[in-house]
Amino acid sequence: MTAKELRQKYLDFFKAKGHAIIPSASLIPDNDPTVLFTTAGMHPLVPYLMGQKHPGGERIASAQKCVRTGDIDEVGDATHHTFFEMLGNWSLGDYFKESAIKMSWEFLTSREWLNLDKNRLAISVFAGDEDAPFDQEAFAIWKSLGVPEKKIAKLPKKNNWWGPAGLTGPCGPDTEMFYWTGDEKETPDSFNDDPANAGWVEIWNDVFMQYNKTANGKYELLKQKNVDTGMGLERILAVMNGFGDNYKTDLFKNLIFKIENLSGKTYDDSPAITKAMRVIADHLKAATFIMGDDKGVAPSNLSQGYVVRRLIRRAIRYGRQLDIKEQSWTKEIAKIVAHDYTEAYPELQKNINWVIEQFNEEEIKFKKTLEQGLREFEKLKPKFSTIPVDSLSPKSGLIEYGLSGDDLFNLYATYGFPIELSLEEIKKIYSNFNAEKGITIPIVELTKDDEERLLHQFYESLKKHQELSRTASAGMFKGGLADASVATVKYHTAAHLLLAALRKVLGDQVVQKGSNITAERLRFDFAHKEKMTDQEKKQVEDLVNQAIKQNLSVACEELALADAKAKGAIGVFAAKYGQRVKVYTIGDSSASSEFPFSREICGGPHVETTGVLGNFKILKEESSSAGIRRIKAILE
Repeated sequence: MTAKELRQKYLDFFKAKGHAIIPSASLIPDNDPTVLFTTAGMHPLVPYLMGQKHPGGERIASAQKCVRTGDIDEVGDATHHTFFEMLGNWSLGDYFKESAIKMSWEFLTSREWLNLDKNRLAISVFAGDEDAPFDQEAFAIWKSLGVPEKKIAKLPKKNNWWGPAGLTGPCGPDTEMFYWTGDEKETPDSFNDDPANAGWVEIWNDVFMQYNKTANGKYELLKQKNVDTGMGLERILAVMNGFGDNYKTDLFKNLIFKIENLSGKTYDDSPAITKAMRVIADHLKAATFIMGDDKGVAPSNLSQGYVVRRLIRRAIRYGRQLDIKEQSWTKEIAKIVAHDYTEAYPELQKNINWVIEQFNEEEIKFKKTLEQGLREFEKLKPKFSTIPVDSLSPKSGLIEYGLSGDDLFNLYATYGFPIELSLEEIKKIYSNFNAEKGITIPIVELTKDDEERLLHQFYESLKKHQELSRTASAGMFKGGLADASVATVKYHTAAHLLLAALRKVLGDQVVQKGSNITAERLRFDFAHKEKMTDQEKKQVEDLVNQAIKQNLSVACEELALADAKAKGAIGVFAAKYGQRVKVYTIGDSSASSEFPFSREICGGPHVETTGVLGNFKILKEESSSAGIRRIKAILE
């Protein structure tokens, strides 16, 4: 079974069960400072799980693209991924446990759908504790479906409970479905005896949000009970094809094949080669999705951009281990990702040229970073060279002789040299030290305590640096459309005129990458590789002022998302609005007008006519990050 077939089967099944199929939301969350990326299918649905009405109704299903960065260092085994797809279905105050469990069982075991062997399936339910009782209802439903009691494990809160997301809020028990993938020919008779056995692979999780945790720690029953389910596409696809390795599915097959060609090595040559190819395939796929998103993020040293940079550079490091010699090779992986996912996520092909530019530029930058960083490491060697061998005991570290996390942070802050590479180079220095001294046993090595100490010092220095940066900029630009004052609303409308003018002068490939609006000025980030010429800046400025002088009307209408797109409305944030969106048209709101000055999907607010804006003036055009330009402008 292919990923395309499995993804479509899931959506078809739940559509037949009365669910509205919604598109994947952006990987870059809006207005959520607690996370860098969309990490689960429920993430974009939090307002609706909290009681807000969803335009699609009370039954929702989707295939959501997700990125989780907590396990980046774990990637390289058969199952961990940075990017993955989460298949999910939700009940927003509609059906609850019985319907949810029965639909899950039907999809997994029915001949019409996945037709998995019932004997190889096992279940876990919440065992109960002082906060909430044993989930007798879920247990009884599974038994009624024919699941033997010995295949239903009662597990504690750490295994079978979700939430709340913060200290308070909706939460509840969950029930998980497992499939036996162990080497033994016969499936164990009992799941209760050894639920932690690695042969049991979790394939689906149904969460029942039936409680609200209050500020005093009590669990109260919710009036609106919700269901939130999640099934990882990569994992269930491997199960369906009998693979114990997710990287052997068609989601990775073409990527691995290309890496084999680039390196001249074979995936199964050795554990080290297998791991390297997995890391490269995973990391470059994740970077492609993050950059190829309609709200794509370029590599940088900050926030989401740092994650992208770390993914690309970690992949390049493993490419060096595989002796990949080809210049600018990472873009070849990106092309395959965009091609393989073009039907499910067409934005990747739409944005591929910009993505390729980012990969090429990052490879060039990283090559320079490596050269500079390695030269700097040569300067660290004197800290090791004067150490008397007689003073060292087995397994003693060199950190006490002068090397600190501050040294590594300075390398990072000055040259962008990653902490991971610093640790690798330190290990090489230890190894060379032993060899130069003629020591046949590892007298000195990077001990675990030393490594933890270095990392702690590094991140403390990084934290101080970030706090200083925030303090320095706090009073300069107070961000966002935080109020609806007349001045702020004017700048919001000016931002729409600016984007339209930029696209007219520089081309339709220009898309918004961010904005910051106050009552005093406008800051606008957009995708464009080159510095604007003085002539281009004047053309943009003139177009905006011409639109202002024409006193164009600003009209708002609510449309179905598909109709908005059909009318040419652009909008980086379209996915968050659901099936109906607000469209602001500047210039001509008639249905027959195909070419108004501006037409964008936007939440507003805006002025009624452009004539009230005054004179638009560009103060500065500069680089924001790789592939991103920034304009600062005022209205006079």
